[in-house]
Amino acid sequence: MLKVLSVFGTRPEAIKMAPVVAELGRHRDHIASRVCVTAQHRQILDQVLGVFGITPNIDLNVMTVNQSPSLVTATVLAGLERALVAETPHLVLVHGDTTTTMAAALAAFYQRIPVGHVEAGLRTHDRYYPFPEEGMRVLTDALATYHFAPTATAKENLLREGVEPASVSVTGNTVIDALLDVAERPGPPVAGVPAGGRIILVTAHRRENFGEPLANICAALREVADNFPDVRIVYPVHPNPNVRKAAVAVLCGHERIHLLDPLPYAHFVRLMKDSYIVVTDSGGLQEEAPSLGKPVLVLRGETERPEGVVAGTIKVIGTRREDVVREIRTLLTDAAAYRAMAEAVNPYGDGQASRRIVATIMHEFGIGGTARPAEFAPPASKGANPCSS
Repeated sequence: MLKVLSVFGTRPEAIKMAPVVAELGRHRDHIASRVCVTAQHRQILDQVLGVFGITPNIDLNVMTVNQSPSLVTATVLAGLERALVAETPHLVLVHGDTTTTMAAALAAFYQRIPVGHVEAGLRTHDRYYPFPEEGMRVLTDALATYHFAPTATAKENLLREGVEPASVSVTGNTVIDALLDVAERPGPPVAGVPAGGRIILVTAHRRENFGEPLANICAALREVADNFPDVRIVYPVHPNPNVRKAAVAVLCGHERIHLLDPLPYAHFVRLMKDSYIVVTDSGGLQEEAPSLGKPVLVLRGETERPEGVVAGTIKVIGTRREDVVREIRTLLTDAAAYRAMAEAVNPYGDGQASRRIVATIMHEFGIGGTARPAEFAPPASKGANPCSS
C-alpha cells in the first residue's frame, strides 16, 4: 500500500489540491491517502475544506496574527517533523508557492521522503517578485523528486534549470478540475451584491502590493465606479489588516462598491460566473476566470503565467492608478477588445489534471501496471475547449 501525505495550508492550495485528494481516494485499494493542513490561513482555509468535504487527518494550526514567513517556516518545520515521523509516508505532495509548500518540502527532505510538487515550474525569473512566492517555488522544485508542471512552458522552465526530464510531467492545472466541479453545482446569488449592472470582480492581497500600490488600485477602482454608472465593483477583502485598512479607507461609502468578507469557494465561483471583468493580483484567478469566459486584468508588473498573456486571456497592467483606470475603461467601452479576451482559448487545463497526476504517481511507484499518462496539451480552438462556458 502506497502511503501519500498531502500537505497544504492556504485557501488557494486547498482549492487546487482538493481534486488530487479526491482522485487519490478513488484508488484506496492501492493508496492510503492522508491530509495534513498547516492552517497558515485558518478561516479561509476552513471554508474550502467544507466545500470539498475534506477532513484533515493532521492539523498543525500554525496561524498567528500578522505572521511572518520566517515564523510560519519554523513552525511548519517543527510540526511536520513530528507528523512525518508518525505517518511514515512514501510520498509527500505539496502545491504551488506558499511558505507551507517550501517548509513541507524541506521537512520531507530532512526525513528522506520523496516530494511531489503540484504546479511545478512557474517562474517570473525575478526571485523577489512576487515575494516570497517566486523563491518558495524555486526552492520547492529543487527539493522535489516529482514535478507536475501545469503547462509546457512550466516544463521548459524546469528543464532549463537542470531538472531531470523524466521527473517532469505536464498535467494541466488542478484548479480547472476544482472550478469545473463547483461551477456545475447550483448556487444562490451572493449576499451583499445587488442585482443589475456589470460586475467587476476584484481581488488584491499580494504582499508586494501593500502600501502605495494597493492605495493606487483602490483609487482607480473608485474612479471607475464614479464614471460608469452601470458598473458594480465587488471586492471580497482578504483579512490581512494591511489589505483591509487600505480598502476600507478608499472604497467604503460608495453605493456601487461592495466590500465583502472572504467568500466560500462555491459563492466565489458563482460571483465569477456573474462577473463581466476580473481584476486581480492573484495567481489562480488568472487560470480560473478565462475558463468561464472572463477577461482578466493582472495587478502586477509581471506574471509567472505567461501562457495566458500569449493566448490573450489575461493582460498584465501593473498598479499605477492611471493604467488600471485605462485598461478597465477599454474593456468596458471597446466591445472588440472585450471579445478578444473573453473568447480566447484558456491554456491552463481540461479538468483532467488530477487524474494525470495520480496516474503518474501510480506508474512511478509500480502500482497496478498503470501506464504513464499522455501529457496535457491545450486545445487548438475555443470550440474544442471543454472549460469554456
